[in-house]
Amino acid sequence: MAIDIHWIRDDASLAQRCAEWRRLSFVALDTEFMRVDTFYPMAGLVQIGDGDSAYLIDPLLIRDWSPFAALLEDTAVVKVLHACSEDLEVLLRLTGSLPAPLFDTQLAAAYLNLGFSMGYSRLVQAVLQIDLPKDETRSDWLQRPLTEMQERYAAEDAKHLAELYEALNPRLSDEKRAWLLEDGAELVAGLRREVDPDELYREGKLAWKLSRAQLGVLRDLYAWREREARRRNLPRNRILREHTLWPLARFQPSDLVALARIEDMHPRTVRQDGETLLKLIKSAAAQPPEAWPEALPEPLPLEASALMKRLRAVGQREAERLQIAPELMLRKKVLEALLKSGYPNGPYHLPESLRGWRRELMGQQLLDTLTGDQP
Repeated sequence: MAIDIHWIRDDASLAQRCAEWRRLSFVALDTEFMRVDTFYPMAGLVQIGDGDSAYLIDPLLIRDWSPFAALLEDTAVVKVLHACSEDLEVLLRLTGSLPAPLFDTQLAAAYLNLGFSMGYSRLVQAVLQIDLPKDETRSDWLQRPLTEMQERYAAEDAKHLAELYEALNPRLSDEKRAWLLEDGAELVAGLRREVDPDELYREGKLAWKLSRAQLGVLRDLYAWREREARRRNLPRNRILREHTLWPLARFQPSDLVALARIEDMHPRTVRQDGETLLKLIKSAAAQPPEAWPEALPEPLPLEASALMKRLRAVGQREAERLQIAPELMLRKKVLEALLKSGYPNGPYHLPESLRGWRRELMGQQLLDTLTGDQP
């Protein structure tokens, strides 16, 4: 069946449509973007599905996004997306706003125990029995005009996303729907929390092996790379490859020859930023002890795996009881943070990252498991 497709290429048309969409109970929302050689995603298309038609918004022509931002922030209209972390980045960069409330169909599938982390095409096939073409997933969305196949692909995404919502939403209990919207709100809140470049070193692989003085160098390297990636709008690894950060902090080369010998160091980085990196390393290494970061905790030992298994079982039991995909319950990082709070002898404390309904439902069970009060 042919899809009713409407293009929106000017501010007035967008404002008119946004006023109409704000009278609906929901809109389905998708984006197409390019992110091959840039830090920030470059929007190529924004699609809206209202259950009847598909609307293709051309972000290369729109200048005033304020009506669309108002739609995103209108809590009376549910915004339906699928696996949307990158879509949210696109929307935030385009409009300065993020959707609320957010209904992620990938999460809905997990709450209905249809599968975890289901791709869009697979979910459409499972729920709507429709096979989607995959030809355009990697095409150039910044080219103009778009091909007929690109238009059709984009319009189908918006149309079927609306149909997915209409099929999945009634199957959710009030409790699960509330949890799903809570997860959507947490995803949005996480994106709004500005990443502090000076804290990125904490996620560095093997960072725990470094001394506090070396961690000071690692911290400054991570922070410099992040700020430069944003400023130049280039991928982080184009600025400085991930695998070079630890050996740079560990060995602290003092000249370009030694810098070039660092594992995985790209010659382009030595040419373009070599002198800057040497000065940065020298300056960071000269910091007084009171400026050094605190030592990072070691990874949990192998002996902790039995406890980790018992903690995972709490989530698995609740998932089985609630008929929810078990992967949705407790993330590995959350359980690791819980164990690290008191391993091996306690006392243990629930980490801040265990939030909302999961904390309320399973928090005490997890603590009881660690103190031996639960099987």
